[in-house]
Amino acid sequence: MSLVERAKNILMQPKQEWPVIAAETADVKSLYINYIMILAAIPALASIISSAMLGGMLGRIGASIGMGFGLVAAIVQYVLGLAMVYVVALIADALAPSFDGEKNFLQSFKLVAYSMTASWVGGVFNIIPILGWLLSLLASLYGVYIFYHGVGTMKKVPEAKAVGYTVVVIIVTIVAGLIIGAISGAVIGMGMLGAAGGMHRF
Repeated sequence: MSLVERAKNILMQPKQEWPVIAAETADVKSLYINYIMILAAIPALASIISSAMLGGMLGRIGASIGMGFGLVAAIVQYVLGLAMVYVVALIADALAPSFDGEKNFLQSFKLVAYSMTASWVGGVFNIIPILGWLLSLLASLYGVYIFYHGVGTMKKVPEAKAVGYTVVVIIVTIVAGLIIGAISGAVIGMGMLGAAGGMHRF
């Protein structure tokens, strides 16, 4: 199945797509190369464009500076985001038995990776200054809906405990996201200081 078709199916009809995904014999490496690394680049690229646009408001020098630290921050966010998929999958797999689910890392990895499709695709809204984060957040919330509908199929968690399992995993994801945000923020902050110094020299 092509990347576009899979992304469309998991976004438009997650209930029907999860059984198809559960039956597939993909591995972690192929999922990273053929799906995750491609879609995860969407919010990163959008952030770079947004930084260049905002910097451009300060003129040619500002555009160059904005592109510079925006690029560094986006790369850091991208790499950490790729790592987060693996870490959250490990945690989701470890938590499954506590909710009478099945411990199977590959299925946990697929559950987390494909659930993040909405967040990655919605990351295109990062291009829009100020309001972009809100639209991206709404896309991420839809990812929670996708995750919930995959819990029973992918992890064999009983329906009565699916909500609790989803909530716990999402909380872990939020914490991981905050850590990534803090690190990315630190990079951006250093970039802004460098930009200020560069503008001062001019």
